[in-house]
Amino acid sequence: MSKPSDTTAQSRSRLGALLVSPALVLLAAVIGYPIVAALVTSFRTDPTLRDGFFTTGGEFAGFSNYLHWLGQQCGDTSCPPGTLGDQFWTSVLVTLFFTVVTVSLEVVLGLLMAIVMNQAFAGRGFLRAVVLVPWAIPTAVTAKLWFFMFAYDGIVNRALGTHILWTDGAWSARVAVIISDVWKTTPFVALLLLAGMSGIPGALYEAARIDGASTFQRFLRITLPLIRPALLVAIVFRVLDVLRIYDLPAILTQGGGGDGHATTTLSILTVRQIQQGYGGASALSTLTFVLIFGVALALVRVFRVNLVQSEQHGMS
Repeated sequence: MSKPSDTTAQSRSRLGALLVSPALVLLAAVIGYPIVAALVTSFRTDPTLRDGFFTTGGEFAGFSNYLHWLGQQCGDTSCPPGTLGDQFWTSVLVTLFFTVVTVSLEVVLGLLMAIVMNQAFAGRGFLRAVVLVPWAIPTAVTAKLWFFMFAYDGIVNRALGTHILWTDGAWSARVAVIISDVWKTTPFVALLLLAGMSGIPGALYEAARIDGASTFQRFLRITLPLIRPALLVAIVFRVLDVLRIYDLPAILTQGGGGDGHATTTLSILTVRQIQQGYGGASALSTLTFVLIFGVALALVRVFRVNLVQSEQHGMS
């Protein structure tokens, strides 16, 4: 068969660009414009409220909105305790704390669940369907469900024989958010890891068993390396989700807990700032985006290095 000429290849390339251009224009309008508009707004002063309506525009404010959050500056002085500007770094730490703890627990528990569901036993299909129920429940419903379970006379206190005000204490409220999030999203991690395990040939395990490898050795040398791509996807997806978590702590603890902002994440702080001014909220949204993008980029780079090193070690 003869190869297509350069003219034909160029025609196909132009046709492909022409077919894709409507989707690119739509994405630019739906995604690109709001991002640019938010970035421009972050460099303007907050509009004032007059006659029940916000005034348009706003004067150029430079980096004052960003300094308000990063330096916790309210005008020429430090933001007083209890104000939104004073809560920025606390919200960053709370968000990172939720991310590290929940993702770690979900990966460990999801891996254990995937190992169990990958075994051959009667009722395996039913178990897989039941495990996915928490993930299928809307987050708002999950938050309200656990709100009643963590009530003073709820099932959690009755089961533990305790009398804890779970959503009123600082650390108890954080524990409640972590338990609720882990309960809901661990099945998602387990589903991704189970998909990775399903693609591993059974002959590899049989050969390793014949060679005398123990169950733990087969898991460490066969299962774990081969599901690493699925593990990467699960970790990155969950990290991105938790870094922008809003509805679960907002409903479960009203975004407060303890001192009023023990479970206040960056997304909750942004929503509260929107009620006071768009300029500061746009700057906070931009900072949140930079944090999420930086963490995601770091995770991808770290996992790529590990994958290359593991492949080179296996070939040596």
